[in-house]
Amino acid sequence: MCAKATMEDFEALLKESFEIDTPEEGSVVKGKVIAIEAGQAIIDVGYKMEGRIDLKEFANPGEQPDIKVGDEVEVYLDRVENARGEAQISREKAKREEAWDRLEKAYAAETRVDGAIFGRVKGGFTVDLGGAVAFLPGSQVDVRPVRDAGPLMGLKQPFQILKMDRRRGNIVVSRRAILEESRAEQRAEVIGNLTEGQTVDGVVKNITEYGAFVDLGGVDGLLHVTDMAWRRVNHPSEILAIGETVTVGNPCHW
Repeated sequence: MCAKATMEDFEALLKESFEIDTPEEGSVVKGKVIAIEAGQAIIDVGYKMEGRIDLKEFANPGEQPDIKVGDEVEVYLDRVENARGEAQISREKAKREEAWDRLEKAYAAETRVDGAIFGRVKGGFTVDLGGAVAFLPGSQVDVRPVRDAGPLMGLKQPFQILKMDRRRGNIVVSRRAILEESRAEQRAEVIGNLTEGQTVDGVVKNITEYGAFVDLGGVDGLLHVTDMAWRRVNHPSEILAIGETVTVGNPCHW
């Protein structure tokens, strides 16, 4: 009886050790690159398991793969064993899991995240947030409608997360929120530096029948048509053009 109990105990302990050592499918595990061949990296993830990942999964858009034999990497374990008897692993999914963990913390703390616009979709754009893809609505690109978003493509810049749902894989971000916050700070600084009777330079932003709106560096002032010249001016466009730099005074009266 004693020997039988000992054997049962041993089997239980052995089974328990296997359960502890074997990683769960659907989790991120650490592995080591043991070879690179045929456009793939062969990775030892321990537990007597190896898997293959295409080298392109280790490259940023437009760049060469940054990986070599001996590197330690984190990969996502889809299946312990596929049809070829290898572990089915993914670097992209591991990066996605890492990104979601990081982004959820940023969302909870209401902090900005860095990303790059890389594509157009219906109603807006797609943004790479370093492993997770977010949707940037067209209305959230800028404080004003953007006619040509070309200069913004591929540019690393900050975004604010408006909402996210990990279960559905949805993230919505805003660039406009960042610009509005920056503009508000700039506006407060400009107003704080203005004094009555001061002369400042500004750029004509818009022209109407009754005057011109002048951007003073974050603050818009109205230059009335009657204050544009000593002579009578029928329409502001007679002497001003949009984009023109003008010197104005008494901004605190506007």
